[in-house]
Amino acid sequence: MQTKNSKAFGAESAQAPLKEMNIQRREVTPTDVEIEILYCGVCHSDLHSARNDWGGTIYPVVPGHEIVGRITKIGNQVTQLKVGDIGAVGCMVDSCGQCDSCEHGHEQYCRNGHTLTYNGPDKYLGGVTYGGYSERIIVDEKFVLKVPKNLDLPAVAPLLCAGITTWSPLRHWGVTKGSKVAVIGLGGLGHMAIKLAHGLGAEVTLFSRTPNKKQDALKLGAHHVIISTDGEQMQSVKGKFDLIIDTVPYVHDINPYVTTLNYNGTLVLVGYLGDLNPMLNTVPLIMGRKSVAGSVIGGIAETQELLDFCGEHNIVSDIEIINIQDINAAYERMLKSDVKYRFVIDMASLKK
Repeated sequence: MQTKNSKAFGAESAQAPLKEMNIQRREVTPTDVEIEILYCGVCHSDLHSARNDWGGTIYPVVPGHEIVGRITKIGNQVTQLKVGDIGAVGCMVDSCGQCDSCEHGHEQYCRNGHTLTYNGPDKYLGGVTYGGYSERIIVDEKFVLKVPKNLDLPAVAPLLCAGITTWSPLRHWGVTKGSKVAVIGLGGLGHMAIKLAHGLGAEVTLFSRTPNKKQDALKLGAHHVIISTDGEQMQSVKGKFDLIIDTVPYVHDINPYVTTLNYNGTLVLVGYLGDLNPMLNTVPLIMGRKSVAGSVIGGIAETQELLDFCGEHNIVSDIEIINIQDINAAYERMLKSDVKYRFVIDMASLKK
């Protein structure tokens, strides 16, 4: 298969800072779309992958799965997109398309393994896929999303991961006008959960450990803020919530939050992967038919639904735009939660 050189930023080892490099991209196949990347969001997963925090990273790695750009070339069988359109790519670029998960539009749970936008198996060129910290990407049209024209393009990028990660549970658990929704943690995921739940008409509460998040949460659309370290405040919302979205990315005690669920309520983990510690007390689950669940990103149709909803309600992420040359400093700032609420790379800086 023919390939072309593309400029990118990536890491050559877990200890190495990200730097400029050249990668190979395939030429467009009949069903492919080539996208000139204009903006790419920076996700915590990018940092974890670059530093091999989860194990399994294959180097060199080029992160980036919150991609917005302009379509510059299409294959002769592409029907839904045209040159000049603005397209977006999220966390996946392929799946088997045949299992029950894919047939129901849940490619993120593909039983045969979806292909991640980066560090996934590249069935065309061998090796692994490379992500959005690059000048262009070639993706099958089935995995390219349409961006509403009224939205601010840089601020759209985080919708492709932070947005869909919180939208999917809101939709799956049927959040609608009048639902009582709580969000644990106010970061990239948490601020999108508040905006989207508010947009759906829910009564939204933020759980925070510190009072200094209150004004920010209210500006984002929360109606209430509960300080989770305050016993009286936690008691005041006992049995209240239909859905709690837990965005905290590290091990923490979820038992106090379970007691704030209504009967039939669900706490869904979207930020933390690993063992719970301390362990989960099942008494409030059994006595109130409550659930603790997990969720990850969303399917392609669901992600398009999210973008269309955001277009209708003019919802985007709160961002700070950076140059690609500042990505290593941005990673260090992310570790300190020193961003409100998502970094987005202006990929024009890659041409400098």
